[in-house]
Amino acid sequence: MQIKQVAIQLYTLRNFCKTAEDYANTLKRVRAIGYEAIQISAVGPIPPSELRSIAEGEGLTICATHEPAAKILDETDAVIERLQTLGCTQVAYPNPGGIDLGDAEQVEAWFPRLDRATKVLREAGITLSYHNHSSEFAHYKGKAILEWVFERTEIQGELDTYWVQHGGGSSVHWCERLAGRLPLLHIKDYGITLERVPFYTEIGNGNLNFPAIIAAAEKSGCQWFIVEQDTCPGDPFDSITQSFNYIRDHLVS
Repeated sequence: MQIKQVAIQLYTLRNFCKTAEDYANTLKRVRAIGYEAIQISAVGPIPPSELRSIAEGEGLTICATHEPAAKILDETDAVIERLQTLGCTQVAYPNPGGIDLGDAEQVEAWFPRLDRATKVLREAGITLSYHNHSSEFAHYKGKAILEWVFERTEIQGELDTYWVQHGGGSSVHWCERLAGRLPLLHIKDYGITLERVPFYTEIGNGNLNFPAIIAAAEKSGCQWFIVEQDTCPGDPFDSITQSFNYIRDHLVS
């Protein structure tokens, strides 16, 4: 992994991206920390052309986005138009929003819809990846739902290391399993309290074996390593700085 492949998921900084002015100030700070790429998610109602021009002005690559799950499935052409305006070729399906994973009929109907969106986006030069939480590690017909997602569709993977751990899986195993299908990786550390309550923490402050995870992801062809911390103990800019510095000092080649 090279430092230029390390991005920040703007969901971490969502409270600082509500307006175009906020977004511009946030990207300036992100670039000053050392990040060279961003993933757009949970930003305010800012036109995609403006999102792109501000990012380019700071020398930041928009490596990927998250778009609403229903929009990806039902308004795929609108997603294509947005990604083309952003100058971005990677988009992730963020969660099974609106799909009851406990309802077999809904799950069976969901797989072909997800596969169709994957193929339509691919024809437009855009790669669709699946972002997991821990709910996809619940079993359906004897396997984790996440296994079925990748068996029943041609979607690529955006593994989230925190949620893999939370679901009882192994990020190393899943990176290996998705060889050739893992363009994106959310690197998110996993802490635990004395009361056995898990929490989000800065990269290097938790319990995940990131040297092994990164090595497995690289071997599987991962292109972007995206830092995300859903909640931070204080100033999120302090947290993303800690994560970046740890990655720079301990994980990049």
